[in-house]
Amino acid sequence: MTIQELEQFIATYGTDIYSFCVYLTGNRPEAEELYQDTFLKTLELLDKIQKDGNPKSYLLSVAIRIWKNRNRKINRRNSIAPMESEEPMEPAAGGNGERSEVEDHLLKKEEIRYVQTTLRKLPEKYRIPLCLYYREELTIEDIAGCLRIPQGTVKSRLHKAREKMKEELEAAGYDR
Repeated sequence: MTIQELEQFIATYGTDIYSFCVYLTGNRPEAEELYQDTFLKTLELLDKIQKDGNPKSYLLSVAIRIWKNRNRKINRRNSIAPMESEEPMEPAAGGNGERSEVEDHLLKKEEIRYVQTTLRKLPEKYRIPLCLYYREELTIEDIAGCLRIPQGTVKSRLHKAREKMKEELEAAGYDR
């Protein structure tokens, strides 16, 4: 693969890779660093990219591996010298009387935020396949290749992730 082909992949898949990095890290500065590291690592591994295959899944797998390695390093450091980082709770939207369009919009945003929070609570082995399947719209075969696990494992993890999400959302009163 040539540098020009890599530039074409960046132009084609860059936005998707960046949004996935934002999803993985949860904040933009870390996502930008992960995004840059993903393409730097891809530049190192230029010969391994198969342009006939699915380059997007390859790029996503590089991002996942870098992110997992960083988390392992952070967890090792935290086991030695823990760092405290609590996120402040945001107050829930309340109302008095009839609901307006603004209140409906706020309630919808709160519902989306709750689903995202619930998704973040899932163990990594369930959360990542779910994100790859629904957000990045990868096939089960591509997810299996990306995560280097069998397709059956991807299917079972997606099933378990859906079940866990359903249980958590139903317990919170979301019956859809």
